[in-house]
Amino acid sequence: MISAPSERAAWLRTELARHNILYYIHDSPEVSDSEYDKLYHELVKLEIENPELVTSDSPTQRVGATPASAFGSVTHKRPMLSLGNAFSAEELREFDARVKRHLGLPEDTEEKTEKIAYLCELKLDGLSVSLTYEDGVLVRGATRGDGATGEEITANLKTIPSIPLRLIGESLPALIEIRGEAFLTHGEFARINGEREASGGATFANPRNAAAGSLRQLDHRVTAGRRLKVWFYAVGEASGWEPESQLGWLEQLKAWGLPTAPERQLCADIDEVVATVAAWSEKKNTLDYDTDGVVVKVNDFILQRELGQVSRAPRWAIAYKYPALQVETIVEEILVQVGRTGAITPLAKLTPVSVAGVIVGRATLHNQDEIDRKDVRVGDTVVIQRAGEVIPEVVQVVTAKRPEGTQAFKLPATCPSCGTATIRVEGEAVTRCPNAESCPAQLQTRLEYFVSRNALNIDGLGGERLAQFIEAKLVSDAADLFTLTKEQLLPLERMGEKLADNLIGELERKKNTTLARLLVALGIRHVGEGGASRLAQGFGTLEKLREATVEQLAQVPDVGLTTAQSVRAWLDNNTAFLDKLIGAGVVAQGDDAAPISDHFAGKSFVFTGALTLFTREDAEATVKRLGGRAAGSVSKQTSFVVAGPGAGSKLAKAEQLGITVLTEDEFAALLPPPAPASRGGEKE
Repeated sequence: MISAPSERAAWLRTELARHNILYYIHDSPEVSDSEYDKLYHELVKLEIENPELVTSDSPTQRVGATPASAFGSVTHKRPMLSLGNAFSAEELREFDARVKRHLGLPEDTEEKTEKIAYLCELKLDGLSVSLTYEDGVLVRGATRGDGATGEEITANLKTIPSIPLRLIGESLPALIEIRGEAFLTHGEFARINGEREASGGATFANPRNAAAGSLRQLDHRVTAGRRLKVWFYAVGEASGWEPESQLGWLEQLKAWGLPTAPERQLCADIDEVVATVAAWSEKKNTLDYDTDGVVVKVNDFILQRELGQVSRAPRWAIAYKYPALQVETIVEEILVQVGRTGAITPLAKLTPVSVAGVIVGRATLHNQDEIDRKDVRVGDTVVIQRAGEVIPEVVQVVTAKRPEGTQAFKLPATCPSCGTATIRVEGEAVTRCPNAESCPAQLQTRLEYFVSRNALNIDGLGGERLAQFIEAKLVSDAADLFTLTKEQLLPLERMGEKLADNLIGELERKKNTTLARLLVALGIRHVGEGGASRLAQGFGTLEKLREATVEQLAQVPDVGLTTAQSVRAWLDNNTAFLDKLIGAGVVAQGDDAAPISDHFAGKSFVFTGALTLFTREDAEATVKRLGGRAAGSVSKQTSFVVAGPGAGSKLAKAEQLGITVLTEDEFAALLPPPAPASRGGEKE
């Protein structure tokens, strides 16, 4: 007979977790809903009477009572990569040939064909997320973000009943990061939009947007009411366990109590893959959730590791995308946009129409040559599609429906923003405004790009706010953002004391950044995220990069001569701007920058359990910046163990070895006070 409250609470937690897995994962409940509710409310009562019994993995902790104030950032220990795309059976066969070539297998012939086994999984159309478990306990959840850094949304993910707060089974990994996709069924999407429409709120355009919006709610209770589903399919970081195959990995996930997609097919070779993809082209329309393709993965994990990755995509997987749906609509107007490089881009304003579940009101026309080739005119009926299910584009004009009196469209001879005569360099398709220094539209788009999520990720600075700064003549380039004062901001419309303080604080924090992020933010031609990362790894600091020759730049892997020349030309032409940026206090270093002090020199820290003041990555990075060492396991050499709620075996080992255990608040108290910021120079 279980009598002690602690024993009863532990039994209830285990039993409720077991019933959740039976209900959500195996579709075979053992008890009625009323019996489950009875057990749940008994646990609630026990925890109210004995607050010390509450644990982070208790089913009662799925919905927090207090809304979050903001999302922290999480650096993925291994990047969450994108996938290359295939749009035809021929491209799938080309992928198979590349796989074999990288594995050193002989080319296929009529007499002999090498066979690679692939696992086909439906490509879900939702929001990519990752879960981190330590000793089987969920300690952190995050979005994919830009692949390297995501948003910390642990509390929101905990509201999804099918996500176990503690994994089940024996010999669980000490640490494992599991990746999946959060999504909404069509029925739930209709229910949410119906409720929003009835209350006078704006409806979501599609289930993917609704899923993303639901997971990024500051109030966890809103997320809990959205009935999200998550299916898991990939492994990130793992310690103490290694899968042998993709199919085996999915089976292991289910054994641990995590939901996986029921639709999958192990194929003996690429011929079976092609047949599977063809079969799902029709079957996918019978599903109660959105899928836009099939992900094809080499099944054997040993082969996956041998194949590796390129830039932001693995060599061992590819996403087959089904052809986009095409619909007709009318071109109401042709607009002209000025980009950050001065590119003049025509944009078709359309009569809004639904394409593959998304309401489309605009589509790119690319450039004058494309307009001439397709002969797109205002008033035309056009066929549009979402290329790759993302970018709306005009496929063709239905000339039989063209009204009388339409006229061919020509891009303006002068910039619509500053009035400067436009130019088109011979051999290029793009028309440009050459007035880079004082064209308001170019400044606006450069600033928007500079503060965007994949660049410096400065919260609170959207297009409207930046337009205010430009109109008030507060900024003439991105460096001016970092010298803004509260006194300059307060006179602006809809700017209060708190908002001004928040903006100044955010800009102060983002003065310290990585060289890779800064290079992305600068918008150097031919330098994307991958190139920026490689240049940062190659040179480490902005100072070293500024001194590099074209030859030295070109020696960086995958950079090449064209990019090297572009970088060198940009650096030569923007010396004054970079000096101004540094003078404003911006410091950019590689990810492995040297410590800024020896405050924790000789000290080793281990973090365990759930942290609330820091993300795990931020806490470890702080220790390293202060000259200390952040370890993943406890040993006699460990100086401190910082333990949050749900700490397990690491805490027990620390106590066994007599190592000092700190709360998160006690760790924060050990940190040195921030150095006073200086507007004119670098700050720590």
